[in-house]
Amino acid sequence: MLDIEWLVLFLLLGCVVGFMAGLLGIGGGGIMVPLLTTLFLAQGVPVEKVVHLALGTSMASIIFTSLSSLRAHHAKQAVRWLMVKRLSVGILIGTFAATFVVAKIDALYLALFFSVFMGCVSIQLFLNRHPKPVDHSPGGKEFLCVGAGIGAVSALVSIGGGSLTVPYLVWRNIDIKHAIGTSAAIGLPISLAGTLGYLVNGWSTTTEEAYTYGFIYMPAVALISVASVFMAPIGATLAHRLPVLWLKKIFSGLLILLSIKMLLSVV
Repeated sequence: MLDIEWLVLFLLLGCVVGFMAGLLGIGGGGIMVPLLTTLFLAQGVPVEKVVHLALGTSMASIIFTSLSSLRAHHAKQAVRWLMVKRLSVGILIGTFAATFVVAKIDALYLALFFSVFMGCVSIQLFLNRHPKPVDHSPGGKEFLCVGAGIGAVSALVSIGGGSLTVPYLVWRNIDIKHAIGTSAAIGLPISLAGTLGYLVNGWSTTTEEAYTYGFIYMPAVALISVASVFMAPIGATLAHRLPVLWLKKIFSGLLILLSIKMLLSVV
């Protein structure tokens, strides 16, 4: 699995993920999971485990991109750390617990759930709509339940949670720039808890000679992480020069196509 052509493809994937994350503030699992599924199938990974491996590898890769994004948004004072603290307990519980569910689900149903979810995300991106803010203050139970829900869904589709967290924070009357920055910070506990869960639940499938630990393929994590961290600032710079609204619409169509391709590949 360490042939040079695969290493190059993982690097290219990291470049695309990092660039799109910097340019549009989205990407992550939406791109990685379908493409990793395709690459792993081509490498001979069994169909019944390929989606699990793609989800775990994607989640581990998000650790480094979320760290980079968190630092950038914190430097611009765009992170509401109190909100991060309030949501993180539920997020850690929900994300970690959901990986136990993922381990028991058939690859086809995981691919189906991923495709449906990404279809909804794509529609939201295309329409570029956000919920109207509300005035009443949330309580501790809401933070716990919302955090657990965001974490659980994020683990099931291996995302940093931005497509769920940003709309919730905007609904909670937080400025969109602060909502994006806070969502970036929340991506770190999601990725840490998810990675640990995929490591634990897939440990019986560990094959050190193939550099696979749990549901995580380490060479892909390393190469995607390095490339994405390098490319994210370039995408962020171009975000001020390119027609981002139209790019979001194009990207939404790409997400749907990638999701459908992944679903068909495991049928």
